[in-house]
Amino acid sequence: MRVALWLTALFAIAVASALFAGNNPGTVTLFWAPHRIDLSLNLFLLLLAGSFLTLHLAMRALSALMRIPQQARRWRLLQKERAIHSALLDSLSHLVAGRFIRSRKAADLVISLEESVQRSGEQLSYGGRLRALTHLLAAESAHALQNRVVRDGHFGQALEEAAGRDAQETREGVQLRRARWALDDRDPVAAMKWLDQLPQGASRRTVALRMRFRAARQSGQSQMALEASRLLTKHRAFSETAGRSIARGLAIELIRSAHDAVQLQRAWDALDVSEQTIPEVACEAAERLLFLEGDESVSRRWVLPLWDAMVQGQDRLTLVQRIRLARVLEQGFGLEGRTPDAAWLSRIEAAQMGNPRDAVLQYLAGVVCMRLSLWGKAQQLLKQSLATLPKSDLTRDTWLALAFMAEQRQDAQAAADAYREAARR
Repeated sequence: MRVALWLTALFAIAVASALFAGNNPGTVTLFWAPHRIDLSLNLFLLLLAGSFLTLHLAMRALSALMRIPQQARRWRLLQKERAIHSALLDSLSHLVAGRFIRSRKAADLVISLEESVQRSGEQLSYGGRLRALTHLLAAESAHALQNRVVRDGHFGQALEEAAGRDAQETREGVQLRRARWALDDRDPVAAMKWLDQLPQGASRRTVALRMRFRAARQSGQSQMALEASRLLTKHRAFSETAGRSIARGLAIELIRSAHDAVQLQRAWDALDVSEQTIPEVACEAAERLLFLEGDESVSRRWVLPLWDAMVQGQDRLTLVQRIRLARVLEQGFGLEGRTPDAAWLSRIEAAQMGNPRDAVLQYLAGVVCMRLSLWGKAQQLLKQSLATLPKSDLTRDTWLALAFMAEQRQDAQAAADAYREAARR
């Protein structure tokens, strides 16, 4: 269709030109003293068009001739850029392939080629970032070879080249890489220093949080590691299961690092509610508080959510967790000169009566009755718990409690039998 339109237009132009040129009697007279030149109008128009075309072609040829040096410079710059890009790809390829010496040599070639471009008077728009990344590649190769002198030299140059406004992300990448090298060198203090120099947005990226977590773990700062693990779990760098497991371990470390009740309270307050309700964490905190001779009512308040979970449904806590909870409560009730408060007495009694077949609740109720010198009720509950208690330290302690009560009754034979059973466990 387009060809047909062009042909139609060409025929129309030809017809119009023939009509105009064929019946055009006009003439053009040029006076050049002492000469006179008469030309037909058609010839004059042809000569004028030919002169314009010749002049235009001559000017274009002259312009092309004048641009030859500039085009030559562009060609040379293009060849150097291609060589730079090729050397840069070689450096990256050798680095990921583990050929670190060749990678550093290729990076040095990139630097020398870029310097030759500068000496020629040309400037690459991305020259600063190119030099920074090339020095970073060379430093990474030197780090893999444990050549810290060369690595630090290239790192300093990379940091200097990434000082411009257009290279902010490059500078952040250089700082992150330096923090990772410090972690590889087992220097968490230096890693923290470089991570603290990052902008606020960069410091909350997943890679930065992972490094901060590693640095905190290496330096033994459980609180900082716990905060980093929370953010990593929130950003889905850790799965929910892994994040909960890591938080549990770090919370227990934080609790164990407390040396008095005040430090322990401060560590407990630093935990999230979700971390405080982890059975192992709550039991560890309560046991630690009792060991540090803290307030036993506070320890019971810490494990109260676990108690509610155990009473509401046995499947919410494992048997090991339920036994440990009973141990913590027993330890608090057994302090010298202390008696269980009325609220906990009612809780334990209601739970035991609501689930009379639960051996752990029977044991705990028996221990409480023994603390209150209710020997008959305590002996009944403890003997009932022996029927369903699994073989564990709790069974041994049950027999020991029965032996103690037999001694209180001055029943030597029953005490000896109970001690014999306890020794078998």
